[in-house]
Amino acid sequence: MPATQNFENHTRFVPAYHGVAFFIFVINFAWCIYQVIHAPSGQTVIALLLSIAFLLVFFFARIFALTVQDRVIRLEMRLRMQQLLPLDLRPRINDFSVNQLIALRFAGDEELPELARKVLEDKINHRKTIKKMVKNWQADLLRA
Repeated sequence: MPATQNFENHTRFVPAYHGVAFFIFVINFAWCIYQVIHAPSGQTVIALLLSIAFLLVFFFARIFALTVQDRVIRLEMRLRMQQLLPLDLRPRINDFSVNQLIALRFAGDEELPELARKVLEDKINHRKTIKKMVKNWQADLLRA
């Protein structure tokens, strides 16, 4: 990750996972399809099924990690908001959707109360829209 994080560079890309491993799984899947078509047998069908399972594991491993991360962010943001939001907004902390909380985590402490109010009042729920509204980006370098 770069020293300074912002909207343009905040996504996490792990070359060995997103590039190399995925590429290997896709090549294996394509090869297995080729084998089933050109030399069908019980062994080639099993190899194809395993290649499908590998791809499913690849995707679900990422989805499961991101789901756990989102749950942690939800908890973290609710605690943070309990400390930073003005008294009139604190009862509304549970009104924030997971998408809103995840996007708001990048807002600095100074701007969070105002931005949180705007997100609730305007019913903004799209992560990218909220992230683009952040002026003082708070880096999150410990992401899955």
